[in-house]
Amino acid sequence: MTIRRLDIGPRMSDIVIHGDTVYLSGQVGEGNTVAEQTRNLLATVDQLLAQAGTDKTKILQTIIWLADMSTFDEMNSAWEAWIPQGHTPARATGEAKLADPDLKVEMIITAAI
Repeated sequence: MTIRRLDIGPRMSDIVIHGDTVYLSGQVGEGNTVAEQTRNLLATVDQLLAQAGTDKTKILQTIIWLADMSTFDEMNSAWEAWIPQGHTPARATGEAKLADPDLKVEMIITAAI
């Protein structure tokens, strides 16, 4: 099986496709609040999935890192407005110190084609 890498950078690729599975690098967004960052990063996820030939209805798994678990409900509000009901993936959420102190949320997405 071949491996395709899209948007290759010196440290990572934004998208890796292996067979019928799409792996996105960790996605972060812009904004001052968790909700703003979540909506922004999910818009980027839509674009990356389209570039890979798939969409959010085919997300298999999402791993979410929050800088502060007290913002869990705020992030979920943006997530639930975005993800189509009936197509919710397996998901885990944890708290972690993110790469930049201004980041409040990061998501790692795996999807099918």
